[in-house]
Amino acid sequence: MYFFLSNLSACEIILTTNIVPNMLYLLTVDLGIISVTECFLQFYMFGTSATTECFLLAVMSYDRYLAICRPLHYTSIMNERLCVKLAVVVWTAGLMATLGTIILMSSLQFCKTSGIDHFFCDREPILDLSCSDTTEVKVEALVFSFCITLFPFIVIVWSYISILRTIFKMITSKDRHKTFSTCSSHLIVVSMYYGTLIIMYVVPSNNQSFNVNKLLSLLYIVVTPLLNPIIYSFKNRELRNALQQCFHNMPLCGKY
Repeated sequence: MYFFLSNLSACEIILTTNIVPNMLYLLTVDLGIISVTECFLQFYMFGTSATTECFLLAVMSYDRYLAICRPLHYTSIMNERLCVKLAVVVWTAGLMATLGTIILMSSLQFCKTSGIDHFFCDREPILDLSCSDTTEVKVEALVFSFCITLFPFIVIVWSYISILRTIFKMITSKDRHKTFSTCSSHLIVVSMYYGTLIIMYVVPSNNQSFNVNKLLSLLYIVVTPLLNPIIYSFKNRELRNALQQCFHNMPLCGKY
């Protein structure tokens, strides 16, 4: 689990460093300038990290399934060799997933006098700048987004259904609570991340305004990576004590 958490941390570092510095710069100026090549590169890195995180969360759910449902076989199945293979497959899938969309988008013509109504180069804001027919790109991107989101989501749902069935078969409530607590952090992260991604890229967005899209993008680009270390480390006694001390001192800070 810690091996996959390290990969998840690396993925989120790529995601945030790709977007957040430029976003902070845009907050200080009225207008930011970015070339088409840089915009495509930012979109590609964003797509790579987002896709990689989707598959990583699915692999982590499978890891929890083996640990809870097949504990006696866990060390023999989820060995170091399989962990490395899964990591390579996940990162390769992430690097390849957005290439098709990038290739189709590179053949479009873009208007020179237009600006992106967003804080980073996402797919829809880029396509809105095009003077060409973008139907083919939108259909291809929708199909790939649906497949990339659906397949890991099915793995996650299957894993947690099996986990819940195993938990319900346990005799004591103490064992059920202890077992479920081992995967509760992952379940919270999956709910936050997949909820926003499905709304953004799978559900048709004809009725969604740019402001709603910006808010949802901010949620999984900034808020989720910010909360993930806290969520996964909440069982740590030192972190809990530090948070309790922080909340305890908040009224004192307000007096000053």
